[in-house]
Amino acid sequence: MRADRLVAALLIMQARGRVTAAELADELEVSVATARRDLGALSAAGIPVYPQPGRGGGWSLLGGARTDLSGLSATEAQALFLLVGPAAAVSGEAKAALRKLLRALPPTFRADAEAAAGATMIDPTRWGERDRRRPEMVDLLQAAVIRQCKVRLTYTNSTRERTERLVDPWGLVDKDDIWYLLAGTERGQRTFRVDRIITADPTDQPAERPDNFTLHGAWQHVVNEVEQRRSRIWATVLIEARFVPVLRTQFGRHCRTDAELDHGRARVHLAAPTPLDIARNLAGWGAMIEVIEPPSVQAELARIGAELTARYTGGHGPTGEPNGDEPDQPMHNL
Repeated sequence: MRADRLVAALLIMQARGRVTAAELADELEVSVATARRDLGALSAAGIPVYPQPGRGGGWSLLGGARTDLSGLSATEAQALFLLVGPAAAVSGEAKAALRKLLRALPPTFRADAEAAAGATMIDPTRWGERDRRRPEMVDLLQAAVIRQCKVRLTYTNSTRERTERLVDPWGLVDKDDIWYLLAGTERGQRTFRVDRIITADPTDQPAERPDNFTLHGAWQHVVNEVEQRRSRIWATVLIEARFVPVLRTQFGRHCRTDAELDHGRARVHLAAPTPLDIARNLAGWGAMIEVIEPPSVQAELARIGAELTARYTGGHGPTGEPNGDEPDQPMHNL
């Protein structure tokens, strides 16, 4: 769009001080004639841009006039470029935006901002994995969020039940490569996994959004609800302090450690949705871990141990095959 080119031309002149029509044309990837027309349009619009003929001439901002489009402090500029810089490696749009924003920064901020942009990068593909691309459904839903139009969804829930509903799309969240749509429905705010959306048809009906809605706040509410469901049962265990980091890896934020006890042991509190979920994660530790409470987790561990004992001892050979005609015992689905 021409408005974009005019802003870009102004930023280039601000950054370089003086620019020729040919240099501007090369930078903006337009013809020299178009670049001249854009420079003339800036001057006609009242912006103090003037040409200087002759050798070494070009177009300049009168008296070193500047247009600061960012309003950023040095610290804010570095923080922004640390965030946007990695995305520029995988997004052409982000790279173009970064270049334009860089030109808008005051010269004293520019060097640090460039360094911040190049300090980190994102490689979105795991080792041994093919390139991953964002699902096309995300692009469709994102366009609906921006246009603020209702979307008719065909959706399957966790039990594979298919439903159709008309929703107000409010925003999209990418959590560990799983995309979620936050939307308004007749029953209030709902969260939909994008990979369970079969079809999404934008409509011409305007979407409604609460006046105080923020995507960050709405998603934090979802996270809090999920975390509460995932931490309904807490267990207290004793384990050697040196193994606590392993438990933290297993249970994440649902692992809380008390002060270290005598003999190098630590008291740790672990949480999960059910006693069985905790027992499943602790069964492999054997006698290395001791569950102090609750009795429900102790009971699940005892039951799992009894099942394993019944399968691998008591009439079974060393290879695990039954001796004679004794029926094999079914193993619980761990």
